[in-house]
Formats: sequence, C-alpha cells, structure tokens
Amino acid sequence: MRQQLIRSTVLAVGLAIVITMAPVGFAIWNASVGDGRGVVGRWLAEGTPGQTSMRLVAVVVALAVLALAAGVFVAIRQAHQMSQPMRALADRAERLGAGESRIQPLHSGIAELDQVSEVLSRSAQRLTKSLASERDFAADASHQLRTPLTALLMRLEEISVTDDLDVVQEEATIAIAQVERLTRVVDDLMARTRRGGDEPKATVSLDSVIAALQREWQPAFEQARRSVHVHGERGLVVQAKPVDLSQVLSTLLENALAHGRGTVDVHARRSGPSVVVEVSDQGEGVPSTIAPHIFERSVTTTGTGLGLALARDLAESNGGRLELIQAQPAIFALFLSESDAA
Repeated sequence: MRQQLIRSTVLAVGLAIVITMAPVGFAIWNASVGDGRGVVGRWLAEGTPGQTSMRLVAVVVALAVLALAAGVFVAIRQAHQMSQPMRALADRAERLGAGESRIQPLHSGIAELDQVSEVLSRSAQRLTKSLASERDFAADASHQLRTPLTALLMRLEEISVTDDLDVVQEEATIAIAQVERLTRVVDDLMARTRRGGDEPKATVSLDSVIAALQREWQPAFEQARRSVHVHGERGLVVQAKPVDLSQVLSTLLENALAHGRGTVDVHARRSGPSVVVEVSDQGEGVPSTIAPHIFERSVTTTGTGLGLALARDLAESNGGRLELIQAQPAIFALFLSESDAA
C-alpha cells in the first residue's frame, strides 16, 4: 500500500509539473519564431500594460486550475482502485466474524492487503478445524461416558431389588470399580484436550480388562437371558491404555447386546507380533448395505452412530486397529501390539 501511495503521489505531482511547464516550453518555442515573441508573446504584449498583466494572471490561474483538476482526477482514480480491495477485505473480515469458514484469499496486487487476507483465510481454516474438533470431542465424550454410566445404573438397580447382604456387597464393590473407571474416562478425556506430544506407550493385561468387563456387563446379559463366553490364550499383555481398551471392548459388547442374539463369544489369541481379540455373537449380523461403512460416523441401524467410529479411533490412537472381519454373523476383530513385557 505504501508503494501504491508513493506511485499515485509521484504521478499527480509529475502531471502537475508537466501541465505547468508545458506553456514555458511552448513560449520558448514561440520565441524562436517570427519577431522573437511568437504568437503567445504577441498576444500577451497586445494592449495596455494592465491588460497584459490580466492576461498573464489568467494564464497562470488557468494552468493552476488545470493542474489541480489533473491531480484530483489522479487521486480519485487511485483512491477508487485502493478502496475496492479494502471493502472486499472488510467484507471477508465480517464474514469470518459471522462464522463463515470458507474465506478465499484476496488478490488485489496490494501486498499489505493481500497479506491480511491470507491471515484471515488461515484463521478461518483453523477456526473450522477447531469447531469440528470440539463437536467431535463433545460427541465422543458423551458416548464414552454413557457406557460406564449405563453399567453403573444396572449395578445400582441390582442393589435396590435385593435383600441379600452378600449380593449387595458384591454389587457395591463392582459399582465402586465402575465409578473409578468412569473417573479414569473423564481424566483421559481432559488429558486428551491438553495433549501436545507423543506419550509413552502404556501396557495392560488383557485378561484383567476382559474380566472386569465381563463382571460389568453380566447383569445386562443375564437380564436379556444371554451370556458372554471368554476363551483363548491367557496372560497376554498388550500396548494400550486400560481406559481406551476397556472402552473399545465395551462398545463391541454393547453392540452385541443391542443388535445380536445368543451367546457373545470373546476370543483372544496371538497372531504374529499382534494380539487379536475377536467378538462375535449368533445374530443375523451387519446388513450388507451398511457393512462397508460401519465405522463411519452417523452410520448405524439405531443409536447415535458414534460407538464404532469412536472405538476405531481409540484403537488407532493406541497403535492398533478395529475391523469387521465377517458381516454375517458379525465378527469384530481388535488388533493390538503385544507388549515386550508379556
């Protein structure tokens, strides 16, 4: 913009100088013609000295007015050329303030304005990503909290309908463990928002996580007259955070309870350097139209459509992956790296 102002000022001053000096040059040229005064010189010399003075003043005033008009014209033209991109930049800033996420950069030829426009465009992109991340976080948090809260509610219902103190003590112990798990889920969610770099890889005993989940979901499956059968290799230790692994397997058990039938089979085994946990049931499985998109958000037969998408994200964040290896009947496989401490 500074260069643009300098150019417009130089142009206006130069034009005024040209207009002012042109008659001088013309007079010099006329002086070399005829009697040495030329046409302009003779016109100024005709009549009385007063008339000559008036004519000279008129010429000077006319030249000044012409130079002023030329300068104003150049200034208006340059101001118009600069005001258009500034209005466009102000419009982009207003749209960004209104929440619009697609702000195209401005190409005005004025370096300063184009630089501000680039900053606005990048800010819009960052704002869009931030808002999308916050929406996903809110949705994921609600889903992660819903599962342990549901299991906890089932335990409290069991306590409320029994008079057996031994059952009450057992259910209360499990409920306390579920509250502790819920606390860890909240802590993990809060830590995820503050996480800036890579964290050291956590390890956990697969047996302990599966056993805790089996106790947690037992009342729900018993109420549905179903059961969970756990088998396979024992003593496996995997690279995953306990909260994340528990959430992934809880999602698979919850889906099997809601959409499947019969016994739910949980099978753990080694597969090369990985540990595979397969969860299956005896239901009809996943419809062929949904199977290719089963891990996409909002793709579901019922519910929120967040569970499997979130479960896959959690698996990947721990260096593993979650796959649907068979649609009918449904078999989900969770692949995790085996810990060196195993």
